[in-house]
Amino acid sequence: MRIDIIMGRWIDILARLWLGWQERRRARNWLKVAQDGNKQDGDKWIVSDAKRTGRTASVTVPAGAPLPDDIARAAQNRFVILELAADEFVARRMSVPAQARDLLPGIVRNQIERLCPWRANQAAYGFDVGPSEDAASLDVRVLVTSRAVLDEACQRLGALGLRVDRVVAGERLADAAIPVVLWSRLADATDKSLARISHTIGGLIAATVCITLIVNVWGFMTAASADSESEDVGTRIAALQRQIKGALPRQSIPSLAPPERAWALKETSPVAVIVVEALSRALPDNSHLTELNLDGATLRIVGFADDAPSLIAPLEQSGHLKDVHFFAPTTRGADGTRFMFHIEARVEAHARIDGG
Repeated sequence: MRIDIIMGRWIDILARLWLGWQERRRARNWLKVAQDGNKQDGDKWIVSDAKRTGRTASVTVPAGAPLPDDIARAAQNRFVILELAADEFVARRMSVPAQARDLLPGIVRNQIERLCPWRANQAAYGFDVGPSEDAASLDVRVLVTSRAVLDEACQRLGALGLRVDRVVAGERLADAAIPVVLWSRLADATDKSLARISHTIGGLIAATVCITLIVNVWGFMTAASADSESEDVGTRIAALQRQIKGALPRQSIPSLAPPERAWALKETSPVAVIVVEALSRALPDNSHLTELNLDGATLRIVGFADDAPSLIAPLEQSGHLKDVHFFAPTTRGADGTRFMFHIEARVEAHARIDGG
């Protein structure tokens, strides 16, 4: 089944539940009106108020005249119940198998034209179940009135300023335990009323869904922004920590955690490009290198020069090398004129070459 059909039925059920809840809430504060006397002598009404249990007020109202002020004020926002006189409805009885108790509404609806002189759409009816001598059957009493009688009674009360919410019969019958409802505004609710409430409920559901989506998107964007800010703050903190730890002596670097040790070594290690540039400036033109090894701050170079001992002074004066010394003997080259040197030094890291 399509989702739109399911949602439509669900909203329709909610609309009917809403109407039923409204009727039950208003029914707790009821005002019952029953006709008494001859209609030709004027409409004489017996008014019972739920707030004055056990007390009734008998009011004679001429045709077309408004209700007294105290009754009119009491009728405002009340649930008005009209009790029809005994001569305005007919009673019929029928026997139904006891197993069909749950099916009584459908059974009565199918039999209504047989039980009364009016068509089903021209009749208003209700039923109750009384005791039966046969335990296998139900004694069902059906009370029926015509729509014309019901509409006329409602119009007479409407002329007095009363809006009828429910029409009952049977309470004044000698064998009636509770009044039988013949008509109610909820049961007779038009498709227009249900459609109006359904549209309202549908709008509320759509608004709730939209607000939920907006809140979720806002929460997601806020969380993403907070994560981004947290990452930025973490990056700045890590940079500050590396700057602080970069000032530590190199002998303390091995005691750091592996990630921090890697950063410290990276930031404290000399830049090879700068070291090579410093060597190219310090070494004379008649010398050249065959090997260069930069291990942390330790530099080892091997090469040929005309005068190997004279290389120590310019390397020390370069400003980038300290503790310059030979780590292996100097030997004469194959041509007999040049000497192979093996020099080791400690590199001091600098950001740039002086004068560069």
